[in-house]
Amino acid sequence: MKNLNFPVHQTRVDTIKESFNLTDAESRQKYFQAKAGPEIEKLKKFLEKNTFVAYLIGKKNSGKGTYTRLFMEAVGDDHVGHVSIGDIVRDIHKGLSDPAKKTELVKFLEKNYRGFHTVAETIDIIEGRSQESLISSDLILALVKYEISKRPKKAIFIDGFPRDFDQISHSLYLKELIGYREDPDFLVFIDVPESVIDERIKYRVVCPKCHTPRNLKLLATKEVGYNEQKKEFYLICDDTNCTGDKMVAKEGDKQGIEPIRKRLEVDDQIFAKLLGIKGLPQIKLRNAVPVAKKDLVDDYEITPEFVYTNDADSKKVVTSTKPWVVKDDDGEDTYSLLPAAVAVSLIKQTAKVLGL
Repeated sequence: MKNLNFPVHQTRVDTIKESFNLTDAESRQKYFQAKAGPEIEKLKKFLEKNTFVAYLIGKKNSGKGTYTRLFMEAVGDDHVGHVSIGDIVRDIHKGLSDPAKKTELVKFLEKNYRGFHTVAETIDIIEGRSQESLISSDLILALVKYEISKRPKKAIFIDGFPRDFDQISHSLYLKELIGYREDPDFLVFIDVPESVIDERIKYRVVCPKCHTPRNLKLLATKEVGYNEQKKEFYLICDDTNCTGDKMVAKEGDKQGIEPIRKRLEVDDQIFAKLLGIKGLPQIKLRNAVPVAKKDLVDDYEITPEFVYTNDADSKKVVTSTKPWVVKDDDGEDTYSLLPAAVAVSLIKQTAKVLGL
């Protein structure tokens, strides 16, 4: 989205000389403590007795679930949960095949659902038997409340709401509508250039056997192969529980963002509308750092681009890396940050919004 002017949050600390491997869980924990230790401790103490509701606002594939997972990794998941609207609908649809779970949902809807369909019609909509093309906002609210009821006494990051314009007014009072006590709520805006989303999609691959995801350009495996006939490099799955299969691209991924462009345009419009909301605190996360402001971050926080060379003599592929430079939505050269660096900004801003 152009001309957002979100601030670049400095993550470099001159007194920290250690480098961290942000793809390794143990090293990431040390990194979080080094970069946001005081805020993490304050959040942990706050969450012992309090909760919050945070609404994640960003384009499709902008990393909402990833940043939440890393927040939970740093702060602990005992008192924090992630609710994805898309996952709720899919999981409930799947769960309806279990008579006990279906009975539980029916009883919950009979007590909590308010809308223009009977409970039986609502179940038909979820199961896809109804002619309704979209699940209504009223039903979404009931399903969110149902999912949150399974997570008592937890702070919640809500991912995917609002998704359409008619849901914006609902989102302003969602906390009250779902009966989530008097705890604070706030918006988390995630700004990611379309070029980043595009290349994440274009180069992603998956193991056909264990379904482990990787990215040929941005997240390589330990071993890389080369197809002489097609003149193409490919990743070999390195999951310890797998058999080292050749990873393949999903059908249609080479088109990048084009198949979801209309969805991204709607996301942009909702994003812009919510930015103007008053009375609700805002957190602004920025995935991309202008090349000119590189001194605000550490080198290891910048997403690397993997480069491959086919060594004819050894018949092996040599892998190297370089900083990944992309154009942001205003055409400026930028570096994309690794998710952990963005999560540090989320941790620090959350502590500030909560007045800790």
